[in-house]
Amino acid sequence: MSLLPVDDALTAILARVPAVQSETVALQDALGRVLAGPVMAQHDQPPFDASAMDGYAMRAADVTETALLRVIGMSQAGAGFSGTVGAGEAVRIFTGAPVPPGADTVIMQEEAVREGDFVRFTAPARFGHSVRPKGNDFHTGQVLLEAGTQLTPMQIAVAAAANCATLNLAQRPKIALVATGDELVLPGNPLGPDQIVASNSFGLSALLSPYASSVDDFGIIPDDDDVLRNRLAVVFASEPDIVITTGGASVGEHDLVQGALKDLGVELDFWRINMRPGKPLMFGTRGRTLVFGLPGNPVSAMVTALVFIVPALRHWLGQAQAEAWTLPLAAPTPPNTARRHFMRAKLIHTAMGPKLLPISQTDSGHTSSLSQADMLIIQPEHDPGQAEGALVRALPI
Repeated sequence: MSLLPVDDALTAILARVPAVQSETVALQDALGRVLAGPVMAQHDQPPFDASAMDGYAMRAADVTETALLRVIGMSQAGAGFSGTVGAGEAVRIFTGAPVPPGADTVIMQEEAVREGDFVRFTAPARFGHSVRPKGNDFHTGQVLLEAGTQLTPMQIAVAAAANCATLNLAQRPKIALVATGDELVLPGNPLGPDQIVASNSFGLSALLSPYASSVDDFGIIPDDDDVLRNRLAVVFASEPDIVITTGGASVGEHDLVQGALKDLGVELDFWRINMRPGKPLMFGTRGRTLVFGLPGNPVSAMVTALVFIVPALRHWLGQAQAEAWTLPLAAPTPPNTARRHFMRAKLIHTAMGPKLLPISQTDSGHTSSLSQADMLIIQPEHDPGQAEGALVRALPI
C-alpha cells in the first residue's frame, strides 16, 4: 500500500469536519473560546465628546494670556453639565466626563489658575485638545471582532465595552481518548518487567483541551481483541464527537485497533501517511464521529496530533489555520528520505534575529527531545539538506 501524502491526508480530514455550530455564552465564560459570528458595535464609544483630562472645558478662541474665564459649572463622569458654554465661560471637568455643548477644548488643571469664580491659563489652548470625540474608539455598526477570533482578555474587554453580555461562540467538540497496549502503566505506578509509563493521553489532553468542550480519558486497554472491542464500544456509547486512540495502529500481530474499529462500524478513509514521525496514522468516521488512530510512540502521537488533529479542531471552530513560520537555520539540516520529516527544533534568539536550531534526535519515542522543541521544521520529501542560514518553514509547537 502506498503512503498518502501529508497534504492529501489533511485535506481529507478537513472535508469530514462538520460546519460550525454556534451557542450563546455569557461574556465572563468566553475567554479562549472562538466567535461563531462577528461582534458589532451597537453604540458609539465614547457615546459623547469626553474629556481626556481633569481640568477645564472652554472655547479655545477665548483663551488668551490675560483672559479670565467665568466658571459656570462642573461636568463629572456620570453627571455632565446641563448647560452650554458661551463666550468667556468655562466648566470644571473631570476625566471621562461629557464635554458640554459650546466647549471645544480641555486644558488640564496643572495649566490652570483658579481665582474665585474665574480661571486663567498658563498655557495656550489648542482646539480639540484633550477631547475624545464621540465614536473615537468605535462607532455604531463597526465590526470589532471577526468570526473565527479566539478571544483574549483584551478582546473580552472590547466586547464588554460594546455592551455585549453574551456572545455567539462556536460549539466545541467532545473528545474521547484511549491508549492501548499490554506494556502501559499509568504515571505514579511501579514499573513491572517489560512495562513503560503511558504518556500519550496526558500530552494529548493538554494539547487538545483548549479546543474541546471536554476531553475524556478512557484509560488503557490491553492487547486483547474482545476486551478492546468491548471497551471501544463503551467509548462510542458515550457519543463523543471525536475518538482518538493511541497504539496498535501498525501491522504487527498485536496491533489490533484497526480491526476492532472496523468491527464497530468505523469506515476508514485512509491509513499510513508519508511522514516521519507518525507513518501509521489512521483516520475514519463512525456516523458523525471522527476517529483518529495515532501511533503508540509518544513523539509520533504528539506530532500527528499537531499536524492533523489541531487543524481539524481549528476548522471545527471556524478558526483560520495557523501559518507556518519562515526562519533561517542556526545549523544545517541533514538530507531527508522520501517521507516528509517534521524535525524537532529550538527557537533561539540571536543578534541577527530569531533562528531555528535543529535537534538531531529523530527517534519517535524520544520524549525529552520533543519537550525541548519549540518548533517542527517541515523538511520536504527528498530534501538534500539545507545549509546554516537557509530559510525553512516550521510549525510552532
